[in-house]
Amino acid sequence: MATFKHLGVEQQFIPALKELGIKFPTEIQEKAIPVLLQSGTDFIGLAQTGTGKTAAFGLPVLQNIKPESNHVQALILAPTRELVQQIKKQLFKFTKYCDNKIFVEGVYGGEKIDVQIQNLRRTTHVIVATPGRLNDLLDRKVIDLRKVNTVILDEADEMLSMGFKDELTKILDHTPRSKNTWLFSATIPAGIKQIIDNYMSPKAVRVVINKDELVNANISHNYITTTIEQKQHVILDLLDARPDDRGIIFCRTKAGTQSLTEFLKTEGCSVEALEGDMQQRDRDKVMRAFKKGNIQVLISTDVSARGIDVNNLAFVLHHQLPEQIEYYTHRSGRTARAGKTGQSIALILGSELKRIHEIDKELGIKFKEISI
Repeated sequence: MATFKHLGVEQQFIPALKELGIKFPTEIQEKAIPVLLQSGTDFIGLAQTGTGKTAAFGLPVLQNIKPESNHVQALILAPTRELVQQIKKQLFKFTKYCDNKIFVEGVYGGEKIDVQIQNLRRTTHVIVATPGRLNDLLDRKVIDLRKVNTVILDEADEMLSMGFKDELTKILDHTPRSKNTWLFSATIPAGIKQIIDNYMSPKAVRVVINKDELVNANISHNYITTTIEQKQHVILDLLDARPDDRGIIFCRTKAGTQSLTEFLKTEGCSVEALEGDMQQRDRDKVMRAFKKGNIQVLISTDVSARGIDVNNLAFVLHHQLPEQIEYYTHRSGRTARAGKTGQSIALILGSELKRIHEIDKELGIKFKEISI
């Protein structure tokens, strides 16, 4: 079995990886790291969430930084504040035993922009950012990307589905043509293909993990046929049947999220909502509690759950099937992370059985009908 040292990762990063419990490379890490350490190339990595992509691009980015140069050398773009914070934290941990300090700054909405501008005036080697806030900083001309040599688009399909296409193209136009672009995505919809065609070399190295599995193979896919009136009670029975399991319930609307949360709370369940109308401080509070395990189940809309990475989630529950098939992939990918197994359960009406067969066929998975 390959080790990180065999892949070319410098010794100064190895003790930090051991402390984090990262002993052996995942498949995406094994295939990406040697290529990215050579630099000088564009890269496309097609892999599901939870496969270890942060280390796959993070270790090569850090190893290629020249700490003696004070300018921004790498830019990492991610769809949500939570994912930006998570990547920044991970990179910081990777550099714990480095000989020279590598400075990483996070840039995202929901925080005072003046504070972030002040932070960026310090030496910064790597910026991790959401596209919206980074564009605000570019408009204010307080950030210089002209010497960036590596741009990473993480969860690229999620950034596009959240409506960041214009922001991404504007940011890429602010970076040098000579840079390397590394794109990581679970799927390659038309918008991503356009970015690849317009901004990346036709010789870009492509790595596809589990090519025939658009959804993580460690997830079992189930559905329960019910009625609109019975849905909340079915969910209550499911939670009662798994008192020690943690998971996320996805709803299509904010109103549905709030209604289900209120119902389950009155029944004594350990749940909290995550939806778009929440203040950022309330959202952060819920996420901290969920990550610490103080909340058993998170109830969320699709957009609010973007970029959530919480280990040891046993299940994902679909209050309604998503409108877009890509959303099913992203929802389900919140469970069975880091090699673990998980369960995806969809609550459907009798009339939605056809939709189950469509998802089944499109994603190459096998749904099984279950009862509680």
